[in-house]
Amino acid sequence: MKNALIVFVFLILLTSCSSDTLNGSDFEAGDTFTDSDIRVIQLDTMTIDFSTMKFDSIDTSQSARMLVGKYDDPVFGTVKAANFMELVPSSYSIDTDAEYDSITFLLRPDGYFYNDTLQTSTLLIKQVNESLEPADGINFYNTSVINYDQENLGSLTYTPRPLSTDSLEIKINNTFGQALFDNLQQQNISTYDEFKNYFHGITVQPDENNNASIQGFSLASNMRLYYSIAGENERIQYYTDFSLNIASSPIPFFNQISAEDPNSYLTALTDQETNLYSSETEYQSFIQSGIGIATRIEFPHIKSVFNIQGQGTLLDASLKIAPTVGSYNDLLMLRDTLSVFIVDQNNELSGQLYATDGSAALAILNRNDQEFNDIYYELPLSGYLEGLLSVDLESSDALILLPSNYNSTVDRFVLNTDINTTGTTLELTYAIYDEDE
Repeated sequence: MKNALIVFVFLILLTSCSSDTLNGSDFEAGDTFTDSDIRVIQLDTMTIDFSTMKFDSIDTSQSARMLVGKYDDPVFGTVKAANFMELVPSSYSIDTDAEYDSITFLLRPDGYFYNDTLQTSTLLIKQVNESLEPADGINFYNTSVINYDQENLGSLTYTPRPLSTDSLEIKINNTFGQALFDNLQQQNISTYDEFKNYFHGITVQPDENNNASIQGFSLASNMRLYYSIAGENERIQYYTDFSLNIASSPIPFFNQISAEDPNSYLTALTDQETNLYSSETEYQSFIQSGIGIATRIEFPHIKSVFNIQGQGTLLDASLKIAPTVGSYNDLLMLRDTLSVFIVDQNNELSGQLYATDGSAALAILNRNDQEFNDIYYELPLSGYLEGLLSVDLESSDALILLPSNYNSTVDRFVLNTDINTTGTTLELTYAIYDEDE
Protein backbone atom coordinates (compact mmCIF):
# COMPACT_ATOMS: atom_id res chain seq x y z
CA MET A 1 0.00 0.00 0.00
CA LYS A 2 2.88 2.33 0.87
CA ASN A 3 4.55 1.73 -2.52
CA ALA A 4 1.28 2.37 -4.35
CA LEU A 5 0.94 5.75 -2.66
CA ILE A 6 4.51 6.62 -3.65
CA VAL A 7 3.70 5.74 -7.29
CA PHE A 8 0.72 8.08 -7.41
CA VAL A 9 2.68 10.90 -5.81
CA PHE A 10 5.31 10.61 -8.51
CA LEU A 11 2.65 10.48 -11.24
CA ILE A 12 1.38 13.86 -10.09
CA LEU A 13 4.92 15.24 -10.34
CA LEU A 14 5.47 14.11 -13.97
CA THR A 15 5.52 17.23 -16.13
CA SER A 16 8.06 16.95 -18.97
CA CYS A 17 10.28 14.62 -21.05
CA SER A 18 14.06 14.51 -21.41
CA SER A 19 16.19 13.10 -24.21
CA ASP A 20 18.08 10.44 -22.20
CA THR A 21 18.35 7.20 -24.16
CA LEU A 22 17.84 4.08 -22.05
CA ASN A 23 20.03 1.04 -22.81
CA GLY A 24 20.00 1.62 -26.57
CA SER A 25 16.35 0.59 -26.86
CA ASP A 26 13.78 2.06 -29.23
CA PHE A 27 12.60 4.79 -26.92
CA GLU A 28 13.86 7.79 -25.01
CA ALA A 29 13.25 8.33 -21.33
CA GLY A 30 11.39 11.27 -19.91
CA ASP A 31 12.18 12.89 -16.56
CA THR A 32 13.21 10.21 -14.08
CA PHE A 33 12.12 10.69 -10.50
CA THR A 34 13.84 8.66 -7.84
CA ASP A 35 12.91 7.62 -4.36
CA SER A 36 14.71 5.12 -2.23
CA ASP A 37 12.45 2.38 -3.59
CA ILE A 38 10.96 3.41 -6.92
CA ARG A 39 11.46 5.37 -10.13
CA VAL A 40 8.69 6.55 -12.46
CA ILE A 41 9.62 7.10 -16.12
CA GLN A 42 7.61 8.62 -18.94
CA LEU A 43 8.42 7.16 -22.37
CA ASP A 44 7.16 8.89 -25.50
CA THR A 45 9.18 7.72 -28.51
CA MET A 46 8.49 3.97 -28.53
CA THR A 47 8.45 2.61 -32.10
CA ILE A 48 5.01 1.65 -33.42
CA ASP A 49 4.34 -0.14 -36.70
CA PHE A 50 1.36 1.41 -38.49
CA SER A 51 -0.02 -0.15 -41.65
CA THR A 52 -3.20 -0.33 -43.71
CA MET A 53 -5.02 -3.58 -44.45
CA LYS A 54 -8.24 -4.43 -46.28
CA PHE A 55 -10.69 -7.21 -45.49
CA ASP A 56 -11.60 -9.39 -48.46
CA SER A 57 -15.25 -8.63 -47.71
CA ILE A 58 -17.55 -7.19 -45.05
CA ASP A 59 -20.81 -8.86 -43.96
CA THR A 60 -23.45 -6.26 -44.87
CA SER A 61 -26.50 -8.51 -44.55
CA GLN A 62 -26.43 -7.59 -40.84
CA SER A 63 -26.40 -3.86 -41.63
CA ALA A 64 -28.61 -1.57 -39.56
CA ARG A 65 -29.69 0.43 -42.63
CA MET A 66 -29.99 0.59 -46.38
CA LEU A 67 -27.20 2.58 -48.03
CA VAL A 68 -27.63 4.22 -51.43
CA GLY A 69 -25.55 6.82 -53.25
CA LYS A 70 -22.35 7.63 -55.08
CA TYR A 71 -19.57 10.23 -54.85
CA ASP A 72 -15.98 10.77 -55.94
CA ASP A 73 -13.37 10.79 -53.17
CA PRO A 74 -9.88 12.26 -53.79
CA VAL A 75 -8.24 9.42 -51.83
CA PHE A 76 -10.55 6.41 -51.90
CA GLY A 77 -11.87 6.77 -55.45
CA THR A 78 -15.47 6.51 -56.65
CA VAL A 79 -17.49 5.26 -53.70
CA LYS A 80 -20.82 3.62 -54.50
CA ALA A 81 -23.49 1.98 -52.36
CA ALA A 82 -26.61 0.10 -53.48
CA ASN A 83 -28.89 -2.29 -51.66
CA PHE A 84 -30.71 -5.48 -52.55
CA MET A 85 -33.76 -6.83 -50.75
CA GLU A 86 -36.44 -9.47 -50.88
CA LEU A 87 -39.92 -8.18 -50.07
CA VAL A 88 -42.96 -10.00 -48.67
CA PRO A 89 -46.58 -8.79 -48.74
CA SER A 90 -48.57 -8.03 -45.61
CA SER A 91 -51.44 -9.99 -47.19
CA TYR A 92 -51.85 -12.42 -50.08
CA SER A 93 -55.51 -11.55 -50.49
CA ILE A 94 -57.16 -8.65 -52.36
CA ASP A 95 -60.94 -8.22 -52.58
CA THR A 96 -62.41 -9.29 -55.93
CA ASP A 97 -64.25 -5.94 -56.19
CA ALA A 98 -61.04 -3.94 -55.81
CA GLU A 99 -59.47 -1.95 -58.65
CA TYR A 100 -55.78 -1.19 -59.03
CA ASP A 101 -54.70 2.42 -58.39
CA SER A 102 -50.90 2.73 -58.18
CA ILE A 103 -47.70 1.39 -56.63
CA THR A 104 -44.79 3.23 -54.98
CA PHE A 105 -41.64 2.56 -52.99
CA LEU A 106 -41.24 4.52 -49.74
CA LEU A 107 -37.64 5.16 -48.66
CA ARG A 108 -37.46 6.41 -45.07
CA PRO A 109 -34.28 8.40 -44.19
CA ASP A 110 -32.67 7.32 -40.90
CA GLY A 111 -30.41 10.39 -40.44
CA TYR A 112 -27.13 8.94 -41.76
CA PHE A 113 -25.33 10.60 -44.67
CA TYR A 114 -21.81 11.08 -45.98
CA ASN A 115 -20.40 13.74 -48.31
CA ASP A 116 -22.33 16.47 -50.15
CA THR A 117 -26.09 16.45 -49.51
CA LEU A 118 -26.50 19.83 -51.26
CA GLN A 119 -26.08 18.11 -54.63
CA THR A 120 -29.00 16.32 -56.28
CA SER A 121 -29.01 12.54 -56.48
CA THR A 122 -30.95 10.14 -58.66
CA LEU A 123 -32.15 6.82 -57.29
CA LEU A 124 -33.20 3.92 -59.50
CA ILE A 125 -35.47 1.01 -58.55
CA LYS A 126 -34.72 -2.15 -60.52
CA GLN A 127 -36.12 -5.68 -60.35
CA VAL A 128 -33.85 -8.50 -59.21
CA ASN A 129 -33.99 -11.46 -61.60
CA GLU A 130 -32.57 -14.22 -59.40
CA SER A 131 -33.22 -15.49 -55.89
CA LEU A 132 -31.54 -13.55 -53.10
CA GLU A 133 -29.48 -16.43 -51.77
CA PRO A 134 -25.85 -15.92 -50.64
CA ALA A 135 -23.18 -17.76 -52.59
CA ASP A 136 -21.74 -19.32 -49.42
CA GLY A 137 -25.19 -20.08 -47.99
CA ILE A 138 -24.39 -18.02 -44.89
CA ASN A 139 -24.18 -14.26 -45.47
CA PHE A 140 -24.18 -11.53 -48.06
CA TYR A 141 -21.17 -9.23 -48.25
CA ASN A 142 -20.31 -5.82 -49.64
CA THR A 143 -18.78 -7.66 -52.59
CA SER A 144 -21.77 -9.96 -53.27
CA VAL A 145 -23.27 -9.88 -56.77
CA ILE A 146 -26.93 -10.39 -57.63
CA ASN A 147 -28.26 -9.95 -61.18
CA TYR A 148 -31.03 -7.49 -61.95
CA ASP A 149 -32.92 -6.11 -64.95
CA GLN A 150 -31.50 -2.97 -66.51
CA GLU A 151 -34.92 -1.45 -67.11
CA ASN A 152 -36.07 0.83 -64.29
CA LEU A 153 -39.17 0.04 -62.29
CA GLY A 154 -39.02 3.61 -60.99
CA SER A 155 -36.67 6.57 -60.47
CA LEU A 156 -36.43 9.75 -58.44
CA THR A 157 -34.14 12.79 -58.64
CA TYR A 158 -34.03 14.68 -55.36
CA THR A 159 -31.95 16.86 -53.05
CA PRO A 160 -31.32 14.91 -49.85
CA ARG A 161 -32.62 16.18 -46.53
CA PRO A 162 -31.09 13.44 -44.38
CA LEU A 163 -32.22 14.89 -41.06
CA SER A 164 -35.83 15.02 -42.25
CA THR A 165 -38.14 12.17 -41.31
CA ASP A 166 -40.23 12.58 -44.48
CA SER A 167 -40.23 9.53 -46.74
CA LEU A 168 -39.06 9.64 -50.34
CA GLU A 169 -41.82 8.33 -52.58
CA ILE A 170 -40.65 6.66 -55.79
CA LYS A 171 -43.43 5.82 -58.25
CA ILE A 172 -43.20 2.30 -59.62
CA ASN A 173 -44.12 1.27 -63.18
CA ASN A 174 -47.89 0.70 -63.44
CA THR A 175 -47.49 -2.26 -65.79
CA PHE A 176 -45.54 -4.05 -63.06
CA GLY A 177 -48.04 -2.89 -60.40
CA GLN A 178 -51.11 -4.00 -62.34
CA ALA A 179 -49.64 -7.45 -62.99
CA LEU A 180 -48.76 -7.88 -59.31
CA PHE A 181 -52.24 -6.74 -58.30
CA ASP A 182 -53.93 -9.15 -60.73
CA ASN A 183 -51.91 -12.14 -59.53
CA LEU A 184 -52.75 -11.45 -55.89
CA GLN A 185 -56.42 -10.72 -56.56
CA GLN A 186 -56.86 -13.82 -58.72
CA GLN A 187 -55.06 -15.96 -56.11
CA ASN A 188 -52.37 -16.99 -58.58
CA ILE A 189 -50.05 -16.04 -55.71
CA SER A 190 -51.23 -17.11 -52.28
CA THR A 191 -48.10 -18.31 -50.43
CA TYR A 192 -44.61 -17.05 -49.70
CA ASP A 193 -42.98 -19.59 -52.03
CA GLU A 194 -45.28 -18.65 -54.89
CA PHE A 195 -44.59 -14.97 -54.32
CA LYS A 196 -40.82 -15.51 -54.10
CA ASN A 197 -40.82 -17.43 -57.37
CA TYR A 198 -42.84 -14.68 -59.07
CA PHE A 199 -40.98 -11.69 -57.64
CA HIS A 200 -37.39 -12.13 -56.41
CA GLY A 201 -37.00 -8.62 -55.04
CA ILE A 202 -35.59 -5.20 -55.91
CA THR A 203 -32.37 -3.27 -55.84
CA VAL A 204 -32.09 0.47 -55.17
CA GLN A 205 -29.21 1.83 -57.24
CA PRO A 206 -27.63 5.29 -57.57
CA ASP A 207 -27.51 6.74 -61.06
CA GLU A 208 -24.06 6.33 -62.62
CA ASN A 209 -23.80 10.11 -63.08
CA ASN A 210 -24.28 10.86 -59.39
CA ASN A 211 -21.46 12.63 -57.58
CA ALA A 212 -23.07 13.74 -54.37
CA SER A 213 -23.56 11.69 -51.22
CA ILE A 214 -24.44 8.33 -49.76
CA GLN A 215 -27.55 8.32 -47.60
CA GLY A 216 -28.93 5.87 -45.07
CA PHE A 217 -32.52 4.63 -45.08
CA SER A 218 -34.43 2.66 -42.50
CA LEU A 219 -35.01 -1.07 -42.93
CA ALA A 220 -38.69 -0.17 -42.43
CA SER A 221 -38.74 1.26 -45.98
CA ASN A 222 -41.30 -0.61 -48.09
CA MET A 223 -43.20 -0.95 -51.36
CA ARG A 224 -46.89 -0.02 -51.20
CA LEU A 225 -49.63 -1.20 -53.61
CA TYR A 226 -52.74 1.03 -53.62
CA TYR A 227 -56.18 -0.14 -54.71
CA SER A 228 -59.75 0.99 -54.10
CA ILE A 229 -63.23 -0.45 -53.66
CA ALA A 230 -66.44 1.36 -54.57
CA GLY A 231 -68.49 2.48 -51.56
CA GLU A 232 -72.00 3.88 -51.40
CA ASN A 233 -70.89 7.44 -52.07
CA GLU A 234 -67.22 7.23 -53.05
CA ARG A 235 -64.38 4.85 -53.63
CA ILE A 236 -62.48 3.80 -50.50
CA GLN A 237 -58.71 3.40 -50.85
CA TYR A 238 -56.75 0.49 -49.36
CA TYR A 239 -53.17 -0.68 -49.68
CA THR A 240 -50.95 -3.72 -49.23
CA ASP A 241 -47.40 -3.21 -47.99
CA PHE A 242 -44.40 -5.24 -49.14
CA SER A 243 -41.72 -5.14 -46.44
CA LEU A 244 -38.17 -6.40 -46.10
CA ASN A 245 -38.16 -10.12 -45.36
CA ILE A 246 -36.50 -10.45 -41.96
CA ALA A 247 -38.01 -13.85 -41.15
CA SER A 248 -35.78 -15.93 -43.43
CA SER A 249 -32.29 -17.01 -42.47
CA PRO A 250 -29.99 -15.82 -43.88
CA ILE A 251 -31.81 -12.51 -44.31
CA PRO A 252 -32.23 -11.85 -48.06
CA PHE A 253 -30.85 -8.31 -47.85
CA PHE A 254 -27.46 -6.62 -48.17
CA ASN A 255 -25.66 -3.42 -49.09
CA GLN A 256 -23.29 -3.68 -52.02
CA ILE A 257 -20.45 -1.19 -51.44
CA SER A 258 -17.48 -0.54 -53.71
CA ALA A 259 -14.67 1.99 -54.19
CA GLU A 260 -13.12 2.11 -57.64
CA ASP A 261 -9.89 3.81 -58.74
CA PRO A 262 -8.45 4.79 -55.34
CA ASN A 263 -5.04 6.42 -55.01
CA SER A 264 -1.97 4.43 -56.00
CA TYR A 265 -1.23 3.39 -52.41
CA LEU A 266 -4.58 1.68 -51.88
CA THR A 267 -4.38 -0.27 -55.15
CA ALA A 268 -1.64 -2.33 -53.46
CA LEU A 269 -4.22 -3.85 -51.07
CA THR A 270 -4.86 -6.91 -53.22
CA ASP A 271 -5.75 -9.37 -50.47
CA GLN A 272 -6.52 -9.48 -46.76
CA GLU A 273 -3.05 -10.61 -45.70
CA THR A 274 -1.33 -7.60 -47.30
CA ASN A 275 -0.10 -4.99 -44.82
CA LEU A 276 0.73 -1.66 -46.43
CA TYR A 277 3.15 -0.09 -43.96
CA SER A 278 2.98 3.67 -43.48
CA SER A 279 6.69 4.00 -44.29
CA GLU A 280 5.57 3.23 -47.87
CA THR A 281 2.67 5.73 -47.85
CA GLU A 282 4.30 8.96 -46.70
CA TYR A 283 3.53 8.03 -43.09
CA GLN A 284 -0.20 7.83 -43.57
CA SER A 285 -2.67 5.06 -42.85
CA PHE A 286 -6.23 4.72 -44.06
CA ILE A 287 -9.68 3.68 -42.82
CA GLN A 288 -12.86 3.18 -44.82
CA SER A 289 -15.89 1.46 -43.34
CA GLY A 290 -18.18 -0.46 -45.66
CA ILE A 291 -15.19 -1.35 -47.82
CA GLY A 292 -13.22 -2.81 -44.90
CA ILE A 293 -10.03 -0.74 -45.04
CA ALA A 294 -8.52 -0.47 -41.55
CA THR A 295 -5.49 1.02 -39.83
CA ARG A 296 -3.37 -1.76 -38.27
CA ILE A 297 -1.22 -1.09 -35.19
CA GLU A 298 1.60 -3.26 -33.81
CA PHE A 299 3.99 -2.72 -30.89
CA PRO A 300 7.05 -4.80 -31.88
CA HIS A 301 9.39 -3.28 -29.30
CA ILE A 302 7.12 -3.02 -26.28
CA LYS A 303 9.32 -5.40 -24.31
CA SER A 304 12.24 -2.99 -24.63
CA VAL A 305 11.10 -1.61 -21.29
CA PHE A 306 12.57 -4.75 -19.74
CA ASN A 307 16.02 -3.45 -20.69
CA ILE A 308 15.70 -0.92 -17.92
CA GLN A 309 17.42 -2.18 -14.77
CA GLY A 310 15.01 -3.20 -12.04
CA GLN A 311 11.59 -4.74 -11.85
CA GLY A 312 8.92 -2.61 -13.53
CA THR A 313 5.20 -2.22 -13.97
CA LEU A 314 3.18 -0.31 -16.55
CA LEU A 315 1.05 2.37 -14.93
CA ASP A 316 -0.51 4.06 -17.93
CA ALA A 317 -0.42 4.03 -21.74
CA SER A 318 -2.09 6.32 -24.25
CA LEU A 319 -1.83 6.31 -28.05
CA LYS A 320 -2.56 9.58 -29.86
CA ILE A 321 -3.05 9.61 -33.64
CA ALA A 322 -3.71 12.80 -35.59
CA PRO A 323 -5.79 12.91 -38.79
CA THR A 324 -3.75 14.07 -41.76
CA VAL A 325 -4.19 17.82 -42.20
CA GLY A 326 -6.28 18.56 -45.29
CA SER A 327 -7.75 15.04 -45.49
CA TYR A 328 -11.05 16.00 -43.88
CA ASN A 329 -13.58 18.83 -44.14
CA ASP A 330 -17.28 19.53 -43.60
CA LEU A 331 -18.19 16.99 -46.29
CA LEU A 332 -15.57 14.31 -45.59
CA MET A 333 -16.34 14.35 -41.89
CA LEU A 334 -14.40 12.93 -38.97
CA ARG A 335 -16.46 10.94 -36.47
CA ASP A 336 -16.05 11.36 -32.72
CA THR A 337 -14.95 7.77 -32.06
CA LEU A 338 -13.22 4.81 -33.65
CA SER A 339 -13.60 1.29 -32.34
CA VAL A 340 -10.65 -1.01 -31.72
CA PHE A 341 -10.57 -4.64 -32.83
CA ILE A 342 -7.99 -7.43 -32.59
CA VAL A 343 -6.72 -9.33 -35.64
CA ASP A 344 -4.29 -12.20 -35.96
CA GLN A 345 -1.22 -12.41 -38.22
CA ASN A 346 -3.49 -13.14 -41.22
CA ASN A 347 -5.72 -10.18 -40.39
CA GLU A 348 -8.59 -12.42 -39.38
CA LEU A 349 -10.85 -10.56 -36.96
CA SER A 350 -10.81 -12.23 -33.54
CA GLY A 351 -12.79 -9.78 -31.43
CA GLN A 352 -13.16 -6.30 -30.03
CA LEU A 353 -10.70 -4.73 -27.60
CA TYR A 354 -12.06 -3.93 -24.15
CA ALA A 355 -10.80 -1.41 -21.64
CA THR A 356 -9.76 -2.34 -18.10
CA ASP A 357 -13.24 -1.44 -16.81
CA GLY A 358 -14.88 -3.94 -19.18
CA SER A 359 -16.26 -1.37 -21.63
CA ALA A 360 -15.45 -1.41 -25.35
CA ALA A 361 -12.19 0.41 -26.03
CA LEU A 362 -12.60 3.56 -28.14
CA ALA A 363 -10.26 6.03 -29.79
CA ILE A 364 -11.91 9.35 -28.94
CA LEU A 365 -11.42 12.49 -31.02
CA ASN A 366 -10.00 15.41 -29.06
CA ARG A 367 -11.07 18.67 -30.73
CA ASN A 368 -9.96 21.10 -27.99
CA ASP A 369 -7.45 22.87 -30.27
CA GLN A 370 -9.19 22.28 -33.59
CA GLU A 371 -8.72 25.90 -34.67
CA PHE A 372 -4.96 25.23 -34.72
CA ASN A 373 -5.36 21.89 -36.56
CA ASP A 374 -4.22 20.21 -33.36
CA ILE A 375 -6.77 17.41 -33.11
CA TYR A 376 -6.14 13.74 -32.50
CA TYR A 377 -7.72 10.43 -31.60
CA GLU A 378 -6.68 9.23 -28.15
CA LEU A 379 -6.79 5.55 -27.21
CA PRO A 380 -6.02 4.25 -23.68
CA LEU A 381 -3.94 1.09 -24.03
CA SER A 382 -2.61 0.23 -20.59
CA GLY A 383 -4.59 -3.03 -20.29
CA TYR A 384 -3.66 -4.27 -23.76
CA LEU A 385 0.06 -3.43 -23.47
CA GLU A 386 0.22 -4.86 -19.96
CA GLY A 387 -1.05 -8.12 -21.47
CA LEU A 388 1.72 -8.06 -24.11
CA LEU A 389 4.31 -7.52 -21.39
CA SER A 390 2.99 -10.35 -19.24
CA VAL A 391 3.41 -13.19 -21.78
CA ASP A 392 6.68 -14.92 -22.55
CA LEU A 393 6.21 -15.26 -26.30
CA GLU A 394 5.94 -12.42 -28.79
CA SER A 395 2.31 -11.82 -29.78
CA SER A 396 1.37 -12.12 -33.47
CA ASP A 397 -1.87 -10.21 -32.90
CA ALA A 398 -2.39 -6.57 -33.81
CA LEU A 399 -4.98 -3.89 -33.27
CA ILE A 400 -7.06 -2.30 -36.01
CA LEU A 401 -9.13 0.88 -36.02
CA LEU A 402 -12.57 0.92 -37.67
CA PRO A 403 -15.90 2.59 -36.89
CA SER A 404 -18.06 0.35 -34.68
CA ASN A 405 -20.80 0.26 -37.34
CA TYR A 406 -18.38 -0.49 -40.16
CA ASN A 407 -20.94 -2.61 -42.07
CA SER A 408 -23.55 0.19 -42.03
CA THR A 409 -21.49 3.27 -43.00
CA VAL A 410 -18.99 4.54 -45.56
CA ASP A 411 -17.01 6.82 -43.23
CA ARG A 412 -13.37 7.34 -44.21
CA PHE A 413 -10.24 8.62 -42.46
CA VAL A 414 -6.62 9.38 -43.31
CA LEU A 415 -4.30 9.28 -40.28
CA ASN A 416 -0.87 10.80 -39.80
CA THR A 417 1.34 8.03 -38.38
CA ASP A 418 4.60 9.99 -38.16
CA ILE A 419 5.46 10.03 -34.45
CA ASN A 420 7.89 12.89 -35.07
CA THR A 421 5.03 15.28 -35.79
CA THR A 422 2.63 16.97 -33.40
CA GLY A 423 -0.36 14.91 -32.41
CA THR A 424 0.82 11.33 -32.99
CA THR A 425 2.63 9.58 -30.14
CA LEU A 426 2.55 6.67 -27.70
CA GLU A 427 2.97 7.82 -24.11
CA LEU A 428 3.89 5.22 -21.50
CA THR A 429 4.22 5.74 -17.77
CA TYR A 430 6.38 3.01 -16.28
CA ALA A 431 7.32 2.43 -12.62
CA ILE A 432 10.73 0.83 -11.93
CA TYR A 433 11.41 -0.98 -8.65
CA ASP A 434 14.95 -1.38 -7.31
CA GLU A 435 16.55 -4.74 -7.98
CA ASP A 436 17.19 -5.31 -4.29
CA GLU A 437 13.46 -5.19 -3.44
